[in-house]
Amino acid sequence: MSSTEWGPLVLDVLVGVGALLIGIGVLVAALALAKTLGRVRLTLDAVDRQLESVGTPVSSTLTHVDEVTRSLEQTASALSRTADLTKSAVEPAIINVGATLSGITAGLRRLVTGKDRKARE
Repeated sequence: MSSTEWGPLVLDVLVGVGALLIGIGVLVAALALAKTLGRVRLTLDAVDRQLESVGTPVSSTLTHVDEVTRSLEQTASALSRTADLTKSAVEPAIINVGATLSGITAGLRRLVTGKDRKARE
């Protein structure tokens, strides 16, 4: 073998060794990832078991909260209707009281001053 034949041979060997090392590195990384994913799977299984035990109480609590919310909505609606009825019942009385007070003050003014308000204007 001549020296010109050693160059490509060494290059081929070095490229092969490099590819082998890259393959070994990928294998080690894949094994580490497999271990990590195995631990994640175990952790998620434990979380699933815990959530299964919590699911029933949470479901019943949410049902109860929904019932309470509906009850509060009905109460608020009833209060709103009561306020509207009270307003419609009291408003005419207040207007009548205002008109009555206006008439009384006009009468008192005529009584005190001795003049009719229209005559002064």
